[in-house]
Amino acid sequence: MPSVKIPPVLRKHTGDQTSVDVAGSNVGEVLNALVAEYPETKDQLFSGEGELNRFVNVYLNDEDVRVLDGLETGVSDTDTVMILPAMAGGE
Repeated sequence: MPSVKIPPVLRKHTGDQTSVDVAGSNVGEVLNALVAEYPETKDQLFSGEGELNRFVNVYLNDEDVRVLDGLETGVSDTDTVMILPAMAGGE
């Protein structure tokens, strides 16, 4: 199964796990499987319309899925999906 790297901000919703394995044949299915297992992650990942939140960056093996096929990007059992919430800073 693909592995999903969990960022610190979401770990409170995944039992403090840094990584979880979930089934799916594309990035969208993997993220939806993560939400099915850990429902409190949904609002952090997806908008009310079911689209990936604009402040969430998702990478497949170090490649931004937005430059690939987005949520339709295919995954294999050996792939790693990394979730990186965008950080705001400054004053």
